Amino acid sequence: MILLKVQSLKIELIKLYFVKVLLNFFNLKLYLILMKKAGLILGSLFLIVLIFFGFIVGSESLKVTMAPTYNPDTMELNYEVIGSGPKNIILIHGLAGSINYWMKDLEKIVPNHKLLLIDLLGFGDSPKPNSNYSLDIQLAAIEKVIQKESFNKGQTIILGHSLGAIISLSLFAKHPNWFEGAAVIGLPVVTYKDQFIKDMGKYSKFNRLAASSYGKLFCKLHPLYTLKWFKPKNLTATVFSDSKKHTWQSFYYSLNDIILKTNLYLKTMNIKDKKILFIQGEKDKTAPFKYVKKFSKTFKNAKLIEVKDGDHQLFLKNSQQVWDLINENF
Repeated sequence: MILLKVQSLKIELIKLYFVKVLLNFFNLKLYLILMKKAGLILGSLFLIVLIFFGFIVGSESLKVTMAPTYNPDTMELNYEVIGSGPKNIILIHGLAGSINYWMKDLEKIVPNHKLLLIDLLGFGDSPKPNSNYSLDIQLAAIEKVIQKESFNKGQTIILGHSLGAIISLSLFAKHPNWFEGAAVIGLPVVTYKDQFIKDMGKYSKFNRLAASSYGKLFCKLHPLYTLKWFKPKNLTATVFSDSKKHTWQSFYYSLNDIILKTNLYLKTMNIKDKKILFIQGEKDKTAPFKYVKKFSKTFKNAKLIEVKDGDHQLFLKNSQQVWDLINENF
């Protein structure tokens, strides 16, 4: 009797063992099915994202390809003249900027000045042709506006920010008799490309990627990083909105061929005795103060102003201070 019970218990245990094995098998099979479905879902999501990014890159590439070739005779820069004071100031915005960058506290400067605000080729409301956006092309386009509005009579100050600062000094060097002096804000002094990439690696992944070997591809994705969720705190809503008004081509070549390849030490050799006002933010990470300080020492009649707590967009926060400095120094 006891033997029969033991045998019966063994049979039950064997049944339970096989049930457990079957459950494990089906659980494993279910797990594999779920993993396969998850893989298909992830794969599908990846494909959707890839198509989405491909569409943006393709549309931005097509926009440039379909744009007309630059014709300086028919494609005039967008500009605005404000004020009627006895002194003249030309204002050149920075990379991805526009004339609206300067529209702060103008009552501080307009009474004594006549302002010429210019949208660079490929930015703001200026034409955006299929072009290499070289420094020479930008200078020639600006020259036409300056001559048209008679701002080339020698009683003019040229004021530039960032990319516009490089262009301003280059224009001053090309036409030293046109200007009384120059003022530059956030001047990027780049002696070699790797220096810029190294500095940007610490502070700005965006600029580092734009200057890398993937720069063209990255610049073609600009409709994404100009969405409102990516707005930097130091930009006003209007300035950020206008930062969308460029093509991948105008941004990429302005950065890589003007900012990164212009040797300012050589470019400004003939204006070392001219009046230059350097206005630089203490906390400017895009154009570090130390490089500007070193560069400013090569001028005989230069003045360097360090703005405490100022970053690369110091004008937007300290516009009154900038206008006061212009009034005091010119």
